[in-house]
Amino acid sequence: MAGWYDPSNGVPKYRQLQHVLEEMIAALRPGEAIPPERELEQRFGVSRVTVRQALHQLVLAGRLERGQGKGTFVARPKLEQGLALTSFSEEMLQRGMRPGSRMLGVRTVAATTDLAGFLDCQVGQPLIELRRLRLADGEPMALETVYLSAERFPSLLEADLTDRSLYAWLSERYGVELAHARQTIEATVLGPDEARLLEVPVGTPAFRLERVSYDRRDVPIELVRSLYRGDRYKLHARLERPRFGAERAGQR
Repeated sequence: MAGWYDPSNGVPKYRQLQHVLEEMIAALRPGEAIPPERELEQRFGVSRVTVRQALHQLVLAGRLERGQGKGTFVARPKLEQGLALTSFSEEMLQRGMRPGSRMLGVRTVAATTDLAGFLDCQVGQPLIELRRLRLADGEPMALETVYLSAERFPSLLEADLTDRSLYAWLSERYGVELAHARQTIEATVLGPDEARLLEVPVGTPAFRLERVSYDRRDVPIELVRSLYRGDRYKLHARLERPRFGAERAGQR
């Protein structure tokens, strides 16, 4: 494709290629593969480095997504994760998707100083550590590690939570109803083990969520640490202006 590159405008070649590829993407359907890197090199007369820089920018922008060993595809619409106290299963069902889980391990661990602070227990107290891969319509979406009291929920060690909501199990087995939570969110990238489980390339952007959930008596029930794929998720929240801000504005 001749004439796409203008060296006089000061824009790096990979950025100009990115704009050209955006036009190509607009003509494709979500989930459709784009040409391989070698073909793009030949079509546009650029180096592999330039092609990869352009593709990387498009992945970061959410226009493309990569599958481990599968190629590069037009990005599908991202799933919106509401900042509310709902389970993964509830979130997926609300979106008309089939939630699922794959057990990665369950064991008893001693509470570290860090864990004891979150769960308001003694250092060394036995906790149950539950690790799961969360799925939506069979596609890996998130890695989840949950810590709960082994004394309060001993049967969790034998529970089969494959394709089952932990919140529903806690309610049915122990009558636990969660009332509120504290949550933090950080941006990160996936390491080799995480990327392998989520079936995406190493370095894929992700959201790291840490949440402590409380019951109606304000007792901490769980500490959840999750990694959500950044290429498939976006977070949203409803924000309200604090009352004192509105009052001050009215005084001016």
